[in-house]
Formats: sequence, C-alpha cells, structure tokens
Amino acid sequence: MTQDLPSPPRLETLAADKPISLFLDFDGTLVDIAPTPDAIEVPSDLLDKLAALAERHDGRVALVSGRAIDDLEGHLGRVTLACAGSHGSHCRDADGGVVGDVPGALAEDVLDEVSNFAAAEGFSREDKAHGVALHYRSDPSLENRGLAFAQKLAERHELQVKRGKRVIELTARGGGKADAVRAFMETEPFKGSHPVFVGDDVTDEDGMRAATDLGGVGIAVGERPSENAKYALANPAAVHQWLGL
Repeated sequence: MTQDLPSPPRLETLAADKPISLFLDFDGTLVDIAPTPDAIEVPSDLLDKLAALAERHDGRVALVSGRAIDDLEGHLGRVTLACAGSHGSHCRDADGGVVGDVPGALAEDVLDEVSNFAAAEGFSREDKAHGVALHYRSDPSLENRGLAFAQKLAERHELQVKRGKRVIELTARGGGKADAVRAFMETEPFKGSHPVFVGDDVTDEDGMRAATDLGGVGIAVGERPSENAKYALANPAAVHQWLGL
C-alpha cells in the first residue's frame, strides 16, 4: 500500500464531528486501469451505487476525473451527481449547472500539431472539450518524447501540462483538481463540510492538497507514493468496500 499509510477510518468516524464531502477520482480509483482508456470495465450498477452514496451524504459526492464529462457519461450513463471533468477544468453540479470558471478550448493550430505528432510518434490522441491528451499505455518508452513535445508546445502557446498514468495532457491555463475542490466547497451542499479526496494518480495530489487545506484529508489508492495523503487504500475494490458501494 502507498508508503505504508494506514487505512482510513470508517466514513461514519470521519463524519463524527462534521459532515464530510467525498471527491472521487474515476480511473484507478472507482474502476481498474485498463490497457487503453476505452477498455475499462465499469460495473453496470456503479452509477446507481454512487447515486445512493450521494443520497446518504445529502448530495456531497463529486466525481473528479481526468476524463471529459461526456466521456465519463459514455461509460456510466447520465451522471446525476456533482462532477468535474478534464482534470477539474469543467465542473457542474448535480443539476447540470456550471460551477466555477470554464477554460476555453485549445486553438486549431495546437490541435493540428498534437495530431501530427501523435500520428508520427505512435501516441493515441484523445480530444477533450478543454484540452487534448496523448496516451502511451501501449508503449511506456514514449514518455520522455511526449513530455518534451508537450512542454515545448505549452511554452509557445501558454498552456499547462498535466501528467497521469501513461498520459500527458495539454489544457488551457486555469482549472485543475484543486480548483474543482475549492469551487465545489464554496457551493451547496458541500459548503461547511470536511472534504475527503480519494485518488490514485499524480494529478490527484492537487485535490488532496486542497482537501487538506480546507480541513479535510486525502486518501491515496494503490502503490504510488503520495505527499498529500493521510490514508491509503490498496485498489478500487478496497475503495468500493470502504465507501459501501
């Protein structure tokens, strides 16, 4: 388990003094990582179970994923709880209303350059509403080449680079999982609660840090080292058990 961190207390214990809000990553946290983003196996009843979890916590549950929201819904169905896609760049409440600021889409010349690079170098390109991702799950040796390309492109176009498990993403500046947590925590029903962020990847560290700064905790999933988690869970199955899904 991550850095031999202890398992988290039961949800009821964490909420003993003050209500908690749950911010949940998706890939690697609620579902197992797959060889490609489209190959994940999502239990048919996962969305219903998440909705029931949200009901038990008076709506204080949000998905915070690197995937775009429409991509999430392609695997889950219509998401009827708070949700942040594209690493927190696009946030909406349970009723579908926009939460916080929404960064713009990338320019066409940037997308063309990424497309040409991906085709030439063997990356899988994923377009998102507020960015573009280069996946290299099928060939981890591409990492350094992809990162060097992304960093140079980001410098030229004033973009930001986000890292994940065998994925490099370019987005407009602004947004992020920390910003998503803060934006939700300023709105009902999250306002006044203690945030609990659960995630398995590098991009989740910002969400955990924000949760900690706001009086909550971070929970890391898997074997990856974490600088901001207080607790850890071994894998998505352990996350499901802890959440009571």
